[in-house]
Amino acid sequence: GEALEVNREVNCVTDFIHGCEDQLQKLKKQKEKGLLYGIPISIKDHINCKGHISSGGMVKFLGQVKEEDSVVVQVLKHQGGIPFVKTNIPQTMINYDCSNLIFGQTLNPLNHQKSPGGSSGGEGALIAGGGSILGIGSDVAGSIRLPSSFCGLCGLKPTGNRISPPGCSDRPFVLAVTGMLGPMARDVDSLALCMKALLCQEMFQLDPSVPPIPFNDEVRLTGTPM
Repeated sequence: GEALEVNREVNCVTDFIHGCEDQLQKLKKQKEKGLLYGIPISIKDHINCKGHISSGGMVKFLGQVKEEDSVVVQVLKHQGGIPFVKTNIPQTMINYDCSNLIFGQTLNPLNHQKSPGGSSGGEGALIAGGGSILGIGSDVAGSIRLPSSFCGLCGLKPTGNRISPPGCSDRPFVLAVTGMLGPMARDVDSLALCMKALLCQEMFQLDPSVPPIPFNDEVRLTGTPM
């Protein structure tokens, strides 16, 4: 309900992920409760979700429905998270705003005259507007960090190759800097919980190219605050 409300105001959601109700019922029957049990999670448009498109804001990808979840979505589900919406991006995603010809312009919920930033702008707008408490964005040159800053949120661009990539193929460009998926939320504790949940055996088995190094809570807790 909240997500619909925020979307009406700022146009940040591109699709609602079907099957999330079924997934919740399935989770209730499981003995093992994952670290993200029952948490609805918003997913940036270009991250593959089974039965949905990953448009990248480009018309050429509109007919390509994905046949399976990307590794990161599989791991979120394994940890009890419930991916429930896909969120808007700028065309090609190499942009600091959040607008494309398919889904239109996303506004900043804190000020509708302003941009939410990009390219994870739909994530920034949805979380800042109160429609999601945890989202997965991606960042090459600021695509998590800028919307987090513009929308007053916390975001993390992990080290390169720390998390399995989004699973979208047919990239129109090659990047010199490693693009990384990462969490966005309203506080640092949520980012840490999400990283801890993602860096698990399931991730390392599904994508053997990811170094099997679990999240180290000690490093975070002993970090000197600036």
